[in-house]
Amino acid sequence: MLYSTIETLKKNQLSITDSRKKILEMFVRSKGALAHADIESQSGTEFDRVTIYRTLQTFVEKGIIHTIPTADNSVRYALCKDACTEGHHRDDHVHFMCDHCGTTYCLDHVHVPKVSLPEGFTSTQMDLVVSGKCMKCNH
Repeated sequence: MLYSTIETLKKNQLSITDSRKKILEMFVRSKGALAHADIESQSGTEFDRVTIYRTLQTFVEKGIIHTIPTADNSVRYALCKDACTEGHHRDDHVHFMCDHCGTTYCLDHVHVPKVSLPEGFTSTQMDLVVSGKCMKCNH
């Protein structure tokens, strides 16, 4: 895990700092998306809010993680796949938020359907978030 974390930082031409390594490791270990508060609670007092925020913004800009909007206008973050690059995300999959346990999943195999926009409209990003009960909570 550590090797791929360091390689990811190097590949994206980022300095290898403790905060970047540890926050990226949290995403690698996570089974779902993480909110800023999740990272803050997992890291304890190790990193301040600003360090976490700046790290998340850097990871988004570099195409390491992507944002997932939530119903309460907050943001969750999840690892990008290899196709994402700096300034260009290719995460065209559906996200699922469990109303019961609160976990957010990337459904990589379920793609966002094509939307035909009227003439003169150009999309830059499309997010599709489905909510309900996840597989674990349904059993």
